[in-house]
Amino acid sequence: MPKLPAHPVVVVTGASAGVGRATAVELARRGARLGLIARGRAGLEAARAEALAAGSPRVELLPADVADADAVEVAADRAEAALGEIDVWINNAMQSVFAYAWDIAPEEFRRVTEVTYLGSVHGTLAALHRMRPRDRGTIVQVGSALAERSIPLQSAYCAAKHAVDGFCASVRTELLAEGSRIRLSRVQLPALNTPQFTWVRTRLPRHPQPVAPIYQPEVAARAIAWAAGHGPRELNVASSTMLTRLGERVAPGLLDRYLARTGIDGQQTGEPVDLDAWRDNLDAPADEDEDRGAEGPFGDQAKDRSPQLWGATHKRGLLTGLTAAAVAAGLAVRRR
Repeated sequence: MPKLPAHPVVVVTGASAGVGRATAVELARRGARLGLIARGRAGLEAARAEALAAGSPRVELLPADVADADAVEVAADRAEAALGEIDVWINNAMQSVFAYAWDIAPEEFRRVTEVTYLGSVHGTLAALHRMRPRDRGTIVQVGSALAERSIPLQSAYCAAKHAVDGFCASVRTELLAEGSRIRLSRVQLPALNTPQFTWVRTRLPRHPQPVAPIYQPEVAARAIAWAAGHGPRELNVASSTMLTRLGERVAPGLLDRYLARTGIDGQQTGEPVDLDAWRDNLDAPADEDEDRGAEGPFGDQAKDRSPQLWGATHKRGLLTGLTAAAVAAGLAVRRR
């Protein structure tokens, strides 16, 4: 289990909105010094203000596009110069395109891959360049149930998340081979109520939406913060993530047919989209001048807690409780 200092230095990518924003605030409550990487200036400034108000002793803004490996290395250097040695690096930045695969242009596939997959590679390598000489640190990869079970209309994103899982598995074995004490954790997320669905590039006739059940980004943030402190190999967030991944292993063909029937309409609301007026964030940040915050427009449908996550992060307490209950039951039987 990693031993983090009282005020660890944590770098979060994709920190200006959504899960990254919620994670920054959650870590701030736990006293972390934060380096926040994203493109959107307004979102970054608002994230810093929230994190400082939540209790972080210091927040450094590191504007960068994670698709640019050199920019990520510069951001890492700036983080260590301002905050100290990096204890935790969290790869969270992502992008997607909502469309049938044949309607996505090659340059759009490339951009989603560069941010979602290569951005994670660049972040991981930047962290390792600094952590390996010290033989300590934790890297948290923010993943998705879609890293194992792809769905329609998100081929670029699903493919990139699959690639991230493959990359992380290789890196983990390499770290184990050299006896490293660096931890690499994957946190696999369910559908979340984030601003992604207000600025994703889309060619759908109706407004994009997450597939139910939907969770608030703060649920994911608590899981990521826990992984940063405990270094598990993998952490599933919500029972829907576990069931999706299990279904892919047990009955992938059945899931293919189910998603073909439900996955198209399930990712759209009944509200039409004016594609001519839609402003997406694929090529430029949508929060450069306007802060979008952590949560999206589906708060009335989103759950703010996950019993499955609580169980996964309290295994020792559950085992103690079950053992005590079993002992009490045994004593009761003996008395009778």
